[in-house]
Amino acid sequence: MGAKGFFRGLTDRTQSASQHAGAGLPSNAILPGNTTARLGILEDFEKAGFGWLWASDPEGRLIYISESATQSTGREPVEMLGKHLTELFETDPDNPDERSDRPFKFQLSARSRIVDLAVRFALGKSKHEAKQTWWSFSAQPILDGAGSFKGYRGIAKDITTEYERKLVDSRMAEFDSLTGLANRHRMANRLDSLLATYVAAKRSCAVMMLDLDRFKHVNDTLGHQAGDELLKQVADRLHHVVLDRGEIGRLGGDEFQIILPDTDDRGSLGELADKIIQVLSQPYPLNGERATIGASVGIAIAPYDGLDREDVVHSADLALYVAKNGGRGQFRFYTTNLKDRAEERRILMEDLREALAGDALELHYQPIVRVEDNMVIGFEALMRWEHPERGSVSPALFIPIAEESNLIIELGEWALQRACREAAQLPRSVTIAVNVSALQFTHPGFPEMVANAITQSGLEPERLELELTESVFMGDSESIDQTFKALKQLGVRLALDDFGTGYSSLSYLRSAPFDKIKVDKSFVDTCTQKDLNSAKIIAAIIGLSNALGMHVVVEGVEAFDQLGVVKDMGARYIQGWIYSKALAIETVRERLSSGEFCIEPDGPEQYRSDRRTVFRRIGIIHEDHRYAGVLRDISRTGARVEGLLGVPEGTELVLDLGSGQLAVCSVIRSRDAMIGVEFETPLVNDGEGGLCTRHRVSPYALAAAGMPLEALPAGNYPMQMIKGSGDSQSKPQFVEVKTPGG
Repeated sequence: MGAKGFFRGLTDRTQSASQHAGAGLPSNAILPGNTTARLGILEDFEKAGFGWLWASDPEGRLIYISESATQSTGREPVEMLGKHLTELFETDPDNPDERSDRPFKFQLSARSRIVDLAVRFALGKSKHEAKQTWWSFSAQPILDGAGSFKGYRGIAKDITTEYERKLVDSRMAEFDSLTGLANRHRMANRLDSLLATYVAAKRSCAVMMLDLDRFKHVNDTLGHQAGDELLKQVADRLHHVVLDRGEIGRLGGDEFQIILPDTDDRGSLGELADKIIQVLSQPYPLNGERATIGASVGIAIAPYDGLDREDVVHSADLALYVAKNGGRGQFRFYTTNLKDRAEERRILMEDLREALAGDALELHYQPIVRVEDNMVIGFEALMRWEHPERGSVSPALFIPIAEESNLIIELGEWALQRACREAAQLPRSVTIAVNVSALQFTHPGFPEMVANAITQSGLEPERLELELTESVFMGDSESIDQTFKALKQLGVRLALDDFGTGYSSLSYLRSAPFDKIKVDKSFVDTCTQKDLNSAKIIAAIIGLSNALGMHVVVEGVEAFDQLGVVKDMGARYIQGWIYSKALAIETVRERLSSGEFCIEPDGPEQYRSDRRTVFRRIGIIHEDHRYAGVLRDISRTGARVEGLLGVPEGTELVLDLGSGQLAVCSVIRSRDAMIGVEFETPLVNDGEGGLCTRHRVSPYALAAAGMPLEALPAGNYPMQMIKGSGDSQSKPQFVEVKTPGG
């Protein structure tokens, strides 16, 4: 039905042109009352293709559309009639001209006038299709004499070409032209909008800041074109990891940002960050070359680490800075003491430099044992530092500090020379393994450094084993291959440490001349858990090494249940506390004085999560009372706390670990003022070898309990928040005692 037939029924008023005869008008003039002539003009308008006429009924169903609309939609009018307008058209959230969050459906339900609204033809079309059609809609609501809504009458036109041009212009303003990711401007607007909404809704939002490690090296060695291609591949990998959990942006250079709405689970965030780091650390094919980079990640969560964009991004940036300075290839959560920690690291680095210059460092040696007869066949040299004021400083702390300042080159040379010199005094039946950092390995003089250590000590080259991690492959592939060749010409052995934790270990085995694989401790820690595949992975690694003619050492075995599993999986060589911790050189010499060193395994029957010794003031909450206590040690599943007398086993408590970290637990051991507790929810990795709760108590909850809406210092939580009601106070049931130093 054409315009003439449809619109004739819209008016019952007709007037004859003859009524106006003699008024001085042209004979062919069409007067307003001449309905037939007016409908003819409408039909001419439709045929000319300037636009289309349309109409809907009161329920919003399309009851008329110009036939010429077929050319734009590819659908016959009869296929569209009777369908609801929202089924046929939709507004585009990325419309550069439409900033309203109100969808097309809302605007129709308002029954107000519609003027030049851009909509996408949606019937049978996917928004992911290359060719899409956009219309400009204008319409007037029609009311009858009683004021009842009778539907819309309107016009529409195809604006696809103009609209796509605006989309391109808008995309250039908000998206990175190289990677297609959101740019800094869009990410800032997005985060501003989210946080403004979330403050009112009391929701959380996580922000990750990412920085690529060694990207400048790729640009300098392979050229800027290769660097651009690498950034594109990084963007693709981030998409595959993040998926629809958040929005990814490139802020400039090699800096990226990820916004993760409604996320505050630090366990999941840590897992995601770790996966991002591992995926981005895989080799990149670039114009026939292979480039390997790394990534560091800083994480902040609103509202805990800030309430507006500036504060949250600053917190994530500071966490990223600490992650990069912690040795790169790591993630960090923001904490309020990061600034203090940075100053502490600077002081520790100066102390380390003095310790190296003053020969205050030592090497201890952990045995590697042959399972079949418990004989020691080699040792791994591990660095030890006894600080005059701090006491024993963990290598996990001072090695990353050394790498940060390039002191690792000098430190590594010292360890290599000391290990070779001390190993030369041991029986020829044992080997010595020395850890080599990526920075040390890629140093131009490294092969010569190894040769000098061998020559000066008189150690047989085949007794020296260099332990490398996958991070050594982050340099230039050609220079890496040359270093491997030079080392093998010296006759030393090469071992790939922490095997299985990366994504591309198999490619390394194919391209590098390793003699040994070391299974990472993380698989051993969980090998007895039935719901994980760690035992199967260990078996697969052992089978692979046997097929390649390599030895394999399983690291980190501490308990008999773990020993049984790895032996069943085919392990022949083991390194772990069940046999021995690292020993001083004097002890090693004494035990090897007879020429042989046999160690019987000794340890707990079952492995339990690593328990870290600490000394930290915390709060202990029971019912509506908060007591002061001291945390003595902590693991993923429990802790030992001192400070309360008379706490029966089975008592439910909440440990206030500070900064909104409240851990629900129950007492499983109680003796005098010392209690052992088991957490209801296991703690998670905080990115730097420590532990934290998965979730924190929101400042919104604190505000609801009468506290200011901001992250509060440790130990400042109202009891109403814990108990749910502060109307009454019961008598304290336990006696708080002052602990030494507490």
